[in-house]
Amino acid sequence: MEIFIRFNRKNVDDRQIDTLIGLSKGLTADGVISQSEAEFLLTWLVQNRAASQNPIIGNLLSKVSTILADGVLDADEAHELLLTLRGITGEHAEIGELAKPTTLPVNLPPKPIVFQERSFLLTGTFAFGTRRQCQEAVESLGGLIANGVTKSLNYLVIGSYVTDSWAHETFGRKIQKAVEYQAQGVPLIIVTEEHWANDGQFPTCKP
Repeated sequence: MEIFIRFNRKNVDDRQIDTLIGLSKGLTADGVISQSEAEFLLTWLVQNRAASQNPIIGNLLSKVSTILADGVLDADEAHELLLTLRGITGEHAEIGELAKPTTLPVNLPPKPIVFQERSFLLTGTFAFGTRRQCQEAVESLGGLIANGVTKSLNYLVIGSYVTDSWAHETFGRKIQKAVEYQAQGVPLIIVTEEHWANDGQFPTCKP
């Protein structure tokens, strides 16, 4: 019975993330988030949180709840919410186009990356080069290459390009798993390719 419960939970989560991405696209289409749109989003998140264990929905619910805690959506909060929702959609990026990785799962503010004897997993497609070239860059600084998202992983690096291997457009399975571990208190750090490349000071890095 447990396996059927887990399977059904996964299907619910998948449908909700698909719906959230579509909802986010609609809310950001005109480049402005209004008071009523923010309240509508909050209502949707509250209604869907109970049926889902997906940390993405939980994190966004916490963020929107905080923004609307005083009952007023001011200009700064509206802009912040707009950027967050655009992050969820990938800003309409197509396969092969340079995309801004979602801001939700990335650790902010970014902290200096330690490469020596730390494990790295690369996901997505990188502007820096091929997967092998990226791995060699990590290894050149004493880093280790991991094979998957585990509780012992130190860094998950998100590539700058959207690819068709990403589930739900922006959110990949690896990213979702990493966020789930973070919610459990695992000190796993999620970073963008830009952060990774800048801290590594890779000479051949493409901006």
